[in-house]
This record gives sequence, C-alpha cells and structure tokens, in this order.
Amino acid sequence: MADPVLTFTDRGIYCPAADVFIDPWKPVDRALITHGHADHARPGMGRYLATDGAAPVMRHRLGDIAIETVAYGETRRIGGAAISFHPAGHVPGSAQIRVEVGGEVWVVSGDYKVAPDGLSEPFEPIRCHTFITECTFGLPVFRWDSQNAVAAQINDWWRANAAEGRATILGAYALGKAQRLLSAIDASIGPILTHGAVENTNEVLRAQGLPLPDTIRVTPEINPKDHPGALVLATPSALGTAWARKFGPASTGFASGWMALRGVRRRRAADRGFVLSDHADWEGLNTAIAETGAERIFATHGYTQIFRRWLESQGYDAAIVETQYEGETLDPDPVEAP
Repeated sequence: MADPVLTFTDRGIYCPAADVFIDPWKPVDRALITHGHADHARPGMGRYLATDGAAPVMRHRLGDIAIETVAYGETRRIGGAAISFHPAGHVPGSAQIRVEVGGEVWVVSGDYKVAPDGLSEPFEPIRCHTFITECTFGLPVFRWDSQNAVAAQINDWWRANAAEGRATILGAYALGKAQRLLSAIDASIGPILTHGAVENTNEVLRAQGLPLPDTIRVTPEINPKDHPGALVLATPSALGTAWARKFGPASTGFASGWMALRGVRRRRAADRGFVLSDHADWEGLNTAIAETGAERIFATHGYTQIFRRWLESQGYDAAIVETQYEGETLDPDPVEAP
C-alpha cells in the first residue's frame, strides 16, 4: 500500500492517520498502550490511552500520568482512524489494538496468550488484513501443559517442602504471572508470603475486584519462623539474594516458559522449573494468526527470523518488525519493576 495504516519508526509503531504511537519506547505526545509491563508502558509520554483494566497498574508504576481509558470493544475515532482495544489474554487489562483506516484493518497484538487463565480477560481473535504478532516462543519446542497440571506440580512440591520443614520460594514476575499463580494454587497448603513488588501489584489488582487469596507482605520485621511451611512468591531478581536466604532452608523454583528448554533451570540456580508462560506457545501463535484471517504478518520480539520463514512456508506475506519489546526473559529486567 502507498499509505500503510501503521509504519515503523525509531520511536515505535506509528499511525499517521491518527498521529498516535502504539507502545512507543521513546517519548511521544500520544501513546496507545497494550498493557502495563514496563517494556510496553514507558514513562515520558504526553498522553496515554489504555483499557480500564490496564490503567490502575500503569498509574502505580508510572506515577501521575495523563491517562484516558477505554472499554474493550469501544471504538474511538482519532483523526482519520477508528481505534479499538480487544482482550489479549496476556495479563489483566491487556489488549490488542485494532486500527482501521479507509477500510484497511491492522491489529497490533502486544503480548498475548490464547489459553484462558481464569484471571485475565480471554483472548479474542480479531479479523484483519495485517497482524503484528509477538513470537517470544515461536519454536515448535514450546508447547504448554494445562494451567491445572502446572498448578498441581507446584502444589505437590510445596506440600513436600512443608512436610520436610523447608520454605518454598517461587520466582515469578510481579505483574500477571504472580497473580496467575496465586489464583491457581491450593492456598490451603500453608501461608503465602510475597515480595514487596508482588504485593504492591496484588493490592492494585485486588482494588479492581480480582479475586486473590490472602497473602502476607515480606517486610524487614517479618520472622520466617512464624510462618512454617510457607510459599514465598518472589520476583526473579530476588532469587539467590540475601532477601531469599533469610527464609533459611528452602527449595527454590522458577515459573517461566523458558523452563521448557534443557539447562535453563541450572542457569537460574533453581531446584525446580515450572513451564508456565503468559505468552502464546507455538500452537497458540499459529492458531491466533490463522483466526485473524490476515494475509500479511509482521513478527516482533522473539524468534523472528525462524518464525517469519515458517509463516512464509505457510503462504503468508511475512516480515519482521524490529522493536524494543522484551517479551518474557530470564534475567532481572524492567518488566518486573515495582
């Protein structure tokens, strides 16, 4: 097309017809934000537009920002574009952003997963001509077990640790993964202690009405001996630190899609690895793309080269978009910032 609906700039994905950017990584006047993770919702924008569900955690993380909210499926006319937000299933409040200009429809996925988690708004496939998709786990090796199966593994590990007098320390991102785990595990096994960054996010989401079990914030004054058999939900950066060592004898685990790869658990120095991701696996990516009906696919943040070649072999017009989105990483990074 001579005038594409979206273009790709050094500041982010740009819609000329509306003069807005989607998840920009440099300061712009107006930003449409798919969700509150720090690689997508950055400080310094003049104005923000996000879903009702994403805005509270964005305010918590970014401070006093000028933010307007929109309901899922509500169409906003901005300049010459019709823009709407639709569930992405990634974390509570996350969205895909649909942009229509002159009858041409593009959808920016942000981050997404297609399997319902009981907490986030379920993924909604959106018909479009062009789909911009993440491919964090864009290899056939990445195929997720059910959430119930993973929760059962964690419960069994936690019970065994409690019976042997060890604390159970589980690493998970403060927004999304931690709350998903809280909603899935058996809270009757024992007390649940939380890192401050996790508990701060819990408080924001509880205020929005999300059902989470009772948790106890870890403070300098807390005595781990007062909470025998506890599950300690920590940010990834806290694992292996003095913060974690104060719980005494403990077994450490990490919940991530990367645990599907051999050797990754050793990299995190964890006793147990649980394969659980808030991103789509190989089948989820392919299902989501097929359900859009799009002929043109742009792949971003992930196994972009391999995934593009796969899409081309399936008959898609595929290309790569270079962005600064990080997806799910194993290293401490801004995504888990409080």
